[in-house]
Parts: sequence; C-alpha cells; structure tokens
Amino acid sequence: MPAPPSDARSLVATCTSVTDCGADGVILAVKPPTDFPPLRAARFFMLRRLDSLSPEIPRPFSLYRQEGDELQFLIKVMGKGTRALAATRPGEELRLIGPLGNGWPTLTPGGAHWVMLGGGIGSAPFFELIRQARAGMDGAAPVPADQITFFYGGAHEGFLYDLDAFEALGVRIVACTDDGSRGFQGNVLQALQAEWEAGRVPRESRLLACGPERMLEATGRLAADRGLDSWLSLESLMGCGVGICNGCPVATRPDGPLGDWTNAKCCVEGPVFEGRAIDLEAAV
Repeated sequence: MPAPPSDARSLVATCTSVTDCGADGVILAVKPPTDFPPLRAARFFMLRRLDSLSPEIPRPFSLYRQEGDELQFLIKVMGKGTRALAATRPGEELRLIGPLGNGWPTLTPGGAHWVMLGGGIGSAPFFELIRQARAGMDGAAPVPADQITFFYGGAHEGFLYDLDAFEALGVRIVACTDDGSRGFQGNVLQALQAEWEAGRVPRESRLLACGPERMLEATGRLAADRGLDSWLSLESLMGCGVGICNGCPVATRPDGPLGDWTNAKCCVEGPVFEGRAIDLEAAV
C-alpha cells in the first residue's frame, strides 16, 4: 500500500509575509525551523493556523516558490480555511505538514515541446517547474526557453495570479481570459489549438496541466485523441494528506500503470498522475 513520502514531517513554521496577489489571492511565505532541500515542483503541504481561526483539518497547497529557507504558497481565498491563512501576520505560527505527494516528471531538453496548461490558481505548481527545467533537473541538462510554452488562463485578468513573475521567467507565456481582458479570449485549450494551427507551437507536444477538473478532463481527452504524453496535477479535496483517510480517491484505468487497483490516492500516488493512468470521468 502506498505510504507517505519518507521526507514528510510535521513542523511549526513562522509566517514571514502575506502579500495580496490578483483579485482574490495571497502569497503566504513561511520559514520552517529546518531547511528543506530543493523540492520537486507540484509537491504540496498541509497548512493551518495554530489558533481557532483555522478549521481543525489542514488544507493542501502546492509549493509555489522555494526561496532559500522560505517556502511560499499561492492561495486563492475562498472559505474559512483560506481566509484564516490570508489573515496570518508576520511572526505568527502555522502547522506545516509535508512535503507530500509526487511532483511533475523530470523535464529534459530535446524531443517533443513542453506545453504547460494552468487554469487560475492551477498555475501554482508551474512556477518552480519552469525554474527547475531552465536550470536542469535531477542531473538533466537545462531545457531551452524555446522548448517550453506556458498557457495561463483565468476568467478575467484578476485571476492570472502573479503573471508578471511568470513572464520574468523567460519562457513564452500565452495569457488567456474568458472575457478577453488579457491576451487570448478563450480558455487554455482553445488557445493551444489556435497556436497549433498558427504553427507557433509544435503539434508534437507533451502536456502538463493543473486547474479545474473539467479542464483536466478535456486535457486528458485531447492527449488521448492525439497520442500525446500528458501529466495532470489534480486539485482534489483531501482530509489527511498522508493516505490514511481514503478521502481523495481517483479512478484508475485498467490498462494503465496503476490499473492493478481500481482507485489511487491523490495525496500519496498523486497529485501528479500520467494522463494514461487515471480516468477523471469515471465514478469512484
């Protein structure tokens, strides 16, 4: 049975800053009592305040940035748990459980183009991925900037969180908004199709996506129809984050690499899955 990663731990971290970001987001920065080595992008932590403002059950958040001894999380303020985290002040303490889960695959230069698709707050696991790919991951050579395209979508410009920081990474960013307030008018998959048709992105592409479930379902179908490799980072609700509660099941494909069991646990076998391994449209 899959178990939590061996490097996961429960710590009390100190908030160093909370910065407004976009229409309804914040970047929460914390300093743990011990340093972490460089963490693979798309791994996550469970977070909660130590006081009664937070729910008893921590909430999962992808690592957004790792800056020296500081960990940063991009948080969309939606409910009680995220409001409590957004209200944290520098010097206050939080419970930090992680790093948890499996992250993105190692990106390598050459071969098919790397296409990243982020929907709104689904952009969070891509910042470190781009930085790591450009610097070289796990001993692999750096990926040239012209081999990566990031499609960043939101309902409107205010949901393109920290867009300027992404643009400063040096890879091509295609901004997309449903209302046309920034960049391409439409969603990220429509923008990708337009870029393919215009010849600005190679049709031979590898797809990495994080965002709303419907977007991930559509990305999985597109990859299957075109025979493209794909990886999906799921934003599933989680109870424990360590595989005990069985609260985040994901249906597997019988003919896929996880097909020996009907369901996988998003928290320990994900949140990143190969597209061919899971079936987001099946009941669990």
